Amino acid sequence: MEQAQAKIIQAVQSFVQSKCQEDYSGHDWWHIVRVVHLSQTIAKVEQADSFIVTLAALLHDSMDEKLVSDPKKAQMQMQNFLIAQGLSVERCKQIFTIIEEISFKGGHNVKQPSSLESKIVQDADRLDAIGAIGIARVMCYSGNKGRLIHDPNKLPRENLTLAEYRNGQDTAIMHFYEKLLKLKDLMHTDYAKKLAEQRHQFMCNYLEEFYLEWDGKR
Repeated sequence: MEQAQAKIIQAVQSFVQSKCQEDYSGHDWWHIVRVVHLSQTIAKVEQADSFIVTLAALLHDSMDEKLVSDPKKAQMQMQNFLIAQGLSVERCKQIFTIIEEISFKGGHNVKQPSSLESKIVQDADRLDAIGAIGIARVMCYSGNKGRLIHDPNKLPRENLTLAEYRNGQDTAIMHFYEKLLKLKDLMHTDYAKKLAEQRHQFMCNYLEEFYLEWDGKR
């Protein structure tokens, strides 16, 4: 990666870290770091544009409606920042397209990844939502939102609207069935599919143990 690109990445990294260092919902700076590292690894295997993949991974939560009150305003501010660092308008559009395409949104995101780079960042973000780290993050997010770990009287919901997915009274365990256990089959790249298999199995093992402990059988 050339020096000018490395300088842009460093500037964006510092900018993003300053924005999310006080997040306690599981979308903190270290989530970003993990997604960046996974994205870069997959990009190398797939021979994708590592520069664009890295920037999109760094910025993928910066305009998320879960985390910012005005996503459009956040995007405009980010575009101005990127242009000031020397990034072209075309490159900015490429990055924002990736960010727009990768969100899960309760399965209601009608936009599918239109580029290899978009598929890679989506895979990396979804990988960080499953496995041991995914379990930790869903518990962290649920606590941050004031939601229970489990309520046996509440069952996973089907055919959720986006509003229900974002604001519904779910639990951490319900979220496994409404999102996390679905992600394995939504991976695009072979590398991500392989990692997803083992992370998915870890979650299944966890749920089995969870229910045994919940019922006082273990």
